[in-house]
Amino acid sequence: MERRLQPLFKYWEGSGSSSTRNQMGNLLKVLTCTELDQGPNFFLDFENAQPTDGEREVWNQISAVLQDSESMLADLQAYKGAGQEIRDAIQNPNDIQLQEKAWNSVCPLVVRLKRFYEFSLRLEKALQSLLESLTCPPYTPTQHLEREQALAKEFAEILHFTLRFDELKMRNPAIQNDFSYYRRTISRNRINNMHLDIENEVNNEMANRMSLFYAEATPMLKTLSNATTHFVSENKTLPIENTTDCLSTMASVCKVMLETPEYRSRFTSEETLMFCMRVMVGVIILYDHVHPVGAFSKTSKIDMKGCIKVLKEQPPDSVEGLLNALRFTTKHLNDESTSKQIRAMLQ
Repeated sequence: MERRLQPLFKYWEGSGSSSTRNQMGNLLKVLTCTELDQGPNFFLDFENAQPTDGEREVWNQISAVLQDSESMLADLQAYKGAGQEIRDAIQNPNDIQLQEKAWNSVCPLVVRLKRFYEFSLRLEKALQSLLESLTCPPYTPTQHLEREQALAKEFAEILHFTLRFDELKMRNPAIQNDFSYYRRTISRNRINNMHLDIENEVNNEMANRMSLFYAEATPMLKTLSNATTHFVSENKTLPIENTTDCLSTMASVCKVMLETPEYRSRFTSEETLMFCMRVMVGVIILYDHVHPVGAFSKTSKIDMKGCIKVLKEQPPDSVEGLLNALRFTTKHLNDESTSKQIRAMLQ
């Protein structure tokens, strides 16, 4: 296998400083294709791809969304919740001062949760624009990824953000506790008129949609999965393979970079390693939701055993969230057609 993969890799020979060339995307240009030993080869630059004139309109649209992603993650990471205030209020139901303290603590948190939810809607539209660009005729998905490097990079960045967001959310039970308290308090209507201001910000319809969003173990991935499924169903004249081949090719790129020691050793940071793993898991999940038989079937164009093996070779703490996303966010893992070996690997 090592000899067969070797011709598919080349170092980046472009101009620029040595420090620039040592970045993941420049140094590790992976030549890959849907089938490793035949078909078109191409470089996929995750780091420094710049948009062509043909990409620029969509690239600008996606870039406007992605520029807010880091602040969203920072806000989520800093989210501490109002657990103590809520406990005090519940334990002392007749203490109006404690009720107001809990309410005043929860309201700004709910506004923050609304921002996260609204960002998921922007991300959904961004993904659909990218899929439209990366799958439309006359080019094949592989040709699109080769020709439209900057859009492929933005696709990877969306997946990277999505997995990071969901990892943080899964480790923070305060989010659902705070929102549940908010909804219970609104429905009881015990605090005179205080709920009116917040209801202008988060009305009942918005609260219902937010509730469904945060009930998901991995809400951002669920949003992207739904968006991908919707894209396929809305574009009935577009072969489904255009979408699934785009996803499976990206998964293959990431897996090969991760499992080949001489290329993986050249990653400049652990975050680069996590970037590849998150993107790989994200495209697997999208593929599993869109493809009729999913990612775990023997006919899948994704080497699931190889992908899971790559993840399991990492420190458990760094990949548990990614493994949980495969366990709980995929659609076909528990199908009868899934091999016992793959199921056992995800136990």
